[in-house]
Amino acid sequence: MARYIGPVCRLCRREGEKLFLKGEKCAKNSCPVSKRPTAPGQHGTSRKKLSGYGQMLREKQKTKRIYGVLESQFRKYFDIAANTPGITGENLLRQLELRLDNVVYRMGLGRSRTEARQVVRHNLVTVNGKRVNIPSYQVKVGDVIQVREKSRGMDRFKDILAVTDRRAVPEWLNSDYAELKGVINAVPTRAQITTDVRETLIVEFYSNK
Repeated sequence: MARYIGPVCRLCRREGEKLFLKGEKCAKNSCPVSKRPTAPGQHGTSRKKLSGYGQMLREKQKTKRIYGVLESQFRKYFDIAANTPGITGENLLRQLELRLDNVVYRMGLGRSRTEARQVVRHNLVTVNGKRVNIPSYQVKVGDVIQVREKSRGMDRFKDILAVTDRRAVPEWLNSDYAELKGVINAVPTRAQITTDVRETLIVEFYSNK
C-alpha cells in the first residue's frame, strides 16, 4: 500500500499548525513548527491569504494527514458518510475515529497514530480475540481491542505507556492499561471527537467538485 514516507514535520509546516504526527514530541520546543512556522520551500515565507476553495482544500488535506489516510480512501469514507443518515461531516469523522489504528492510538498504545498503525500491522493486536493487522479495520460498539497475550510484556509497550499513561481517553472508549485492553462503549458523538477539524469545509469541498 502506498504511504507517505517523507519528513512529517514538513506536513505540519505546510498546514501552518501542529498536527501532532509525532505524538508528544510535537509538544517540545524543539518542534520544527515552533522554530520555523512558515511553509516549506523557497516561497514558504510568502504565504498568501487563502481563497474559499483554498481553505476547503487545506482542511481536507489537514484531516487526511492527521489520520494518515490517502486521497482515494478518504474519498471512499466521504462517499459512505454522504450516503449514511445523519450529518455528512460528522459521519466522516466517526469513520476516521473508529479506524483500528486510531482506536489503538486513543487507547494510549501508540505515541502517535503512525506508531499505533505499526502496532496493528505487526500483528500485535486482537479484536474480539482474533488477530487483525489492517489499520483501516472499522471497529464497532462492543468490540474488545487488546494486545496479544504473548506481546504484553514487550519493552515496546512499557516505553509507550511511560509517555501515554496520562493521556485523556475519550468517553466513548474504555481503556485498561494494566491489561492493555480497550472496549468500544459507544459511537463517538461530535462533541467527543477532539480533533481540530472543520468538517463542514470538507463537505463543501467534495460537494463543489
